[in-house]
Amino acid sequence: MTKQKGNIDIKTENIFPIIKKFLYSDHEIFLREIISNAVDATQKLKTLASMGKVKDDLGDLTIHVDVNKKKKTITITDRGIGMTKDEVEKYINQIAFSSAEEFVKKFKNKSEAESNAIIGHFGLGFYSSFMVSELVEIKTKTYKKGGSTKAVHWECDGSPSYTLEEIDKNDRGTEIILHIDDENKEFLEDHKVNELLTKYCKFLPVPIQFGMEKIQEPIEGEKDKDGNQKTKEVERPKIINNPNPLWKSKPADSKDEDYKNFYRELYPYNFDEPLFHIHLNVDYPFNLTGILYFPKVKKDYELQRNKIQLYSNQVFVTDSVEGIVPDFLTLLHGVIDSPDIPLNVSRSYLQSDSNVKKISSYINKKVADKLAEIFKKDREGFEKKWDDIKIFIEYGMISEPKFYDKAEKFALLKNTDDKYFTFEEYKKHIEKTQKDKDKKLVYLYATNVDEQYSYIETAKERGYDVLVLDGALDSHFINNLEQKFENSSFARVDSNTIDKLINKEDEAPSKLDDKEKEDVKKAFERNIDAKAYNVVFENMSETDMPVMIMQNEFMRRMKDMEAIGGGSGMMGLGGLPDTYEMVVNVNNPLIGKILKEEAEESQDKLIKQVYDLARLSKNLLKGKELTDFVKRSIDIID
Repeated sequence: MTKQKGNIDIKTENIFPIIKKFLYSDHEIFLREIISNAVDATQKLKTLASMGKVKDDLGDLTIHVDVNKKKKTITITDRGIGMTKDEVEKYINQIAFSSAEEFVKKFKNKSEAESNAIIGHFGLGFYSSFMVSELVEIKTKTYKKGGSTKAVHWECDGSPSYTLEEIDKNDRGTEIILHIDDENKEFLEDHKVNELLTKYCKFLPVPIQFGMEKIQEPIEGEKDKDGNQKTKEVERPKIINNPNPLWKSKPADSKDEDYKNFYRELYPYNFDEPLFHIHLNVDYPFNLTGILYFPKVKKDYELQRNKIQLYSNQVFVTDSVEGIVPDFLTLLHGVIDSPDIPLNVSRSYLQSDSNVKKISSYINKKVADKLAEIFKKDREGFEKKWDDIKIFIEYGMISEPKFYDKAEKFALLKNTDDKYFTFEEYKKHIEKTQKDKDKKLVYLYATNVDEQYSYIETAKERGYDVLVLDGALDSHFINNLEQKFENSSFARVDSNTIDKLINKEDEAPSKLDDKEKEDVKKAFERNIDAKAYNVVFENMSETDMPVMIMQNEFMRRMKDMEAIGGGSGMMGLGGLPDTYEMVVNVNNPLIGKILKEEAEESQDKLIKQVYDLARLSKNLLKGKELTDFVKRSIDIID
């Protein structure tokens, strides 16, 4: 066969510049596409062999990637099915170029994002090579025996012209040679190629070799003086991928240690072991496999998204899975693989794809079912993990109504005695003691057990129970629960006096008459910062503290939500100041004692002392004021 020259039968002369610029938003994708084609060719050969249509021994099917900086080439070689001359004409020239022309027609007047969404329909993966190459060669030989099976060489420089000729080639398969242009010389660096192969091809189902690696190999029959096996350093071809990742195996065939090892393979620089995993394995109504891990969340709640890797037939697609999996599960780690996810499309397309929506719904249900199963089988173990996993579950219950419906059976509430309850259990636990005079059930909670200790103890003295809700999302979660729980409310234990939080009866009678109350009010107003504290006088029990500082439940909750995003900031309130209420218990004997002090100086000294004690209990006494308090305390003791 003489060298054949030809022109692609298309009307658009400038199709290659358009492909070069707009085929993908990221040029680095070319390596994924070319190697994916090599994997496909290899997998097809294996399928034909299993059907008895290939008689030869398949031999080594490793795909090789070689970089030659001097020649400015990247070569990808496979031993797959290969192509005949006619197949090159059909699959490289006719189909792809006609598809490309159709792509250009559809591309007109589209944004780049919209054009990316179109790509997946046209089989243009091979032509991503022209985004980085000034010349592309194909050398290929078919697996078939007999007939016209001469190897052929195709060459194109990115114009509508190509050449096609027969060549000598010993082995079946295809060799793609990319002559990298000057604008993309970075792809000739070994470290860059290794980075791309690790990113996109880490779990492809056919071994991929790139470069060499040094390993320690045992020396047969030799040991050192301590009896340890002697080794020697040897160099061998480096296989960059794991063709059989754990998610492809059946859950029944995998052990806990396998899942831990695979987590380390996914995240070699994450030294915390995951709390537990969920193995996804479904073949109807769509194909989906994968493993999701619940990571151990640090106390500072530095949550990282982009940890779930999305694959299509073991080909990496993206690690930006918002809208593809339920939002609350983007905080998890792991892998999802589905051939029903289109490979060459934008994320906006993925989010609107019907299969992707079904997959998202399935994952939501599967995670809920798995958590329910773990809770049922090992409640004690589930409780031990609760503080670490509750942020995921609370986020899911807030954002996904269907998840809430399942999770309310296993979601837990923890009290200050470190006891755990389901929602239904806790309701029964407090039903007889924590209803106010209007029969509303009041859930008391603390956000910092140490700082709110005195308030918690006061509540316990009344026979009340206090929850610990100190998580990053608990302000939002409380609002969510108030909407779900009928005739109930949540109140932070230090947001008011305990008898106001659970108001069971009318206010106790005052031990002071109106004139005495007025005198107390004037004395306090002389000594406190009225701008910082709204002062109120209440008739409480004699055993309650003389002065307490409270923070309004609504405003404090809005401030908490603002701190983690949303809340007041979303409502346009801007940065909320700290607002406090100072409650003076007129029935405490110390208030009566202050009133009896004849000297105003003595009155002021005692008022400042109880005022500062109340501020100290809320960690509001600092700097000079704290120093003055200490000196005054010493004076009073003397």
